[in-house]
Amino acid sequence: MSYGIYIGRAHTADGLSYLAGYGDEPSSHWLEIVPRRTHPKGATITVGVTPQAVMPGLLSEIPQAAECARHMRVSYTHYLGVPAPLTNGGLNEYGVAVRDIWSASRAALIEMTPTDQTGPNYSDLAKIVLERARSAREAVQIVATHIARYGYSTYGGNSHIFADPDEAWVMIEFAGGKGLWVAERLDETSIRASRPGYVGVIPAEPDDTFLFPPHFITTAINLGWYDPAKGPFDVNAVYGDGKGRWEGVQWIEAEMRRRATRPEKIGFEDVVWSIATEKLTGDTAGYGQVVPLVRPAHAEMRVMWHAPIGAVTAPLTPIFMGIDQVPAPYAQHRYLTEGESARFLDRRKEQKSPQVVCRIPQGIETAESAVYRFKQLMHLAFQAQDTILPEVFEHWRLVEAKILAELPAVVRSATLLFDAGEPALARCLLNDFSHRWLTETLSDCEALSRAAYVRLRAKGALNVTDQPLSPPQLW
Repeated sequence: MSYGIYIGRAHTADGLSYLAGYGDEPSSHWLEIVPRRTHPKGATITVGVTPQAVMPGLLSEIPQAAECARHMRVSYTHYLGVPAPLTNGGLNEYGVAVRDIWSASRAALIEMTPTDQTGPNYSDLAKIVLERARSAREAVQIVATHIARYGYSTYGGNSHIFADPDEAWVMIEFAGGKGLWVAERLDETSIRASRPGYVGVIPAEPDDTFLFPPHFITTAINLGWYDPAKGPFDVNAVYGDGKGRWEGVQWIEAEMRRRATRPEKIGFEDVVWSIATEKLTGDTAGYGQVVPLVRPAHAEMRVMWHAPIGAVTAPLTPIFMGIDQVPAPYAQHRYLTEGESARFLDRRKEQKSPQVVCRIPQGIETAESAVYRFKQLMHLAFQAQDTILPEVFEHWRLVEAKILAELPAVVRSATLLFDAGEPALARCLLNDFSHRWLTETLSDCEALSRAAYVRLRAKGALNVTDQPLSPPQLW
């Protein structure tokens, strides 16, 4: 399902807006730094879903942009048969952040979706925005244009949050094959959680706050789902699941608004808490992200805080746009990667059956897997929720505070190097900082896991039943 939260800068101690969240998928997750790329005239990309998807369709080719922006994203390999690799978003060099969040469409829209649907799927749209958008508003325009020109391949309804330093937009793309979408603007005073993504009452015509295509309301009228004489158009009631704001959304929005009323307002640690609290985050959270929406002097200084699994038992570590590569433990591994149980790191059968050869580099696979190690710690902590879990949670929050204290000097030093015409040295500094903390936190994870395991074993508290333990959640 995924989860996203936007916090406008009027509520924060540092005067920055934030976009945070995580992706709910069971497969492998890995961090990617995608460089800026140029493409020849006539280049295309493959988008859509296959006949094997849960909601089937056909792959198609659409034009690729001549130039694609540098960006960071988390990729994964499994969701309802949609072709991998997939992404729920990230951050690009222009400062546009993307979160993708499930949003159920009305059952009748799902039923009327053509089985030969074509056009970009939710992940395609997230990638396209990361590659092309220079603002959150432009992200909405890009998605709207692509849906109108090429269609939309759905798995039952979806939404995105697009954010930049000035504003954010919640955009919902509906099932049904009718090109239905709606977008709501969020500003500096907004606190908005999505799980699922929702939009409520909208005006009869698009305005500065709400955007939608010309046929958006008339389609509902023609289908007999809406009568203008009976009141305003409620998007969630007409085209969505009809449930409004879910309990978890109401709880976290109310809690963050309460924190915003304090003299100190919302700090970075509060933003982290909003995606790390065990009331909202568990094993289903494949990773965590926090993006401070800044305006740095150099694009390489944009940063995305990344947790390799749900931040309830993992730290968020700053990843700078300017770093050259991701450390091997945080790259793609075979652990939880869909299809890897039928493949080999061996080429003997390549000529006859090339599909059985693993394409993950052997040198990467022989490195430690951060996702595996942090998952191990998570499930150790979940077996002792009154003791080990709070200790692990506190440890990572202390580590994040230490990183945050170091960050201003690193940012200032790298900025001075960029200003002095020494970009290579600046990038070297950023690489060293991000890599050092990614490595150090993985080392901490291994130590915490060893200690937790021997404690549970000594107490006879290792859970060997087929009923996994985890904290209760509001979702």
